[in-house]
Amino acid sequence: MTSTPSLESVILDVADAAAGEAFYAAAFGLGDKLRVRTAQAPTTGFRGYMLSLVVSQPSTVDSLIGSAVEGGATTLKEAKKSFWGYGGVIQAPDGSIWKIATSAKKDTGPATREIDDFVVLLGVDNVKATKQFYVDHGLTVSKSFGSKYVEFDAPASSVKLALYSRRAAAKDAGVAADGTGSHRIAFGADIEPCTDPDGFVWEAALSPSPSA
Repeated sequence: MTSTPSLESVILDVADAAAGEAFYAAAFGLGDKLRVRTAQAPTTGFRGYMLSLVVSQPSTVDSLIGSAVEGGATTLKEAKKSFWGYGGVIQAPDGSIWKIATSAKKDTGPATREIDDFVVLLGVDNVKATKQFYVDHGLTVSKSFGSKYVEFDAPASSVKLALYSRRAAAKDAGVAADGTGSHRIAFGADIEPCTDPDGFVWEAALSPSPSA
């Protein structure tokens, strides 16, 4: 393979696609990187993943969390400073969990709503086995900390993928680790359609939506 496969879009299964599109357009403005579709496969508890938005400064974190909560999201972890930076976690009306964070502890410029990175954090049963699955499907590891955390290379314009244990993911999200049923998420990418060891489904990437 001559180039690293890229994760083009995250696809969320929601009860009402129109409502989901309206919420995410107002909350985060991710465009074609985030798609929603109407589907209601049974699910309970933690769905095994968290979606992360990495930004440049605390005011951006506050702005994005504020618009999400205004749109109906609930707060799982209040935004606050920590040793690594500043961030918080919310749960969208459709049940998906989002972490919005920055490595900066104070603002260095005017407030913006610019998102630097969109990262899919999968909580998996066996980090090493799932890492090997993705390597076998053409992805390249950029960071790896044994069985604790793995991050894959990604083109600047695409969504990033990282792995850690399900228990660690749930703790980071501020929820219990137990859960059953559908993940209610899929990924559009330029790799062969497949399902990973934890049941996350990869589909062929859709063409970008036409410009308005």
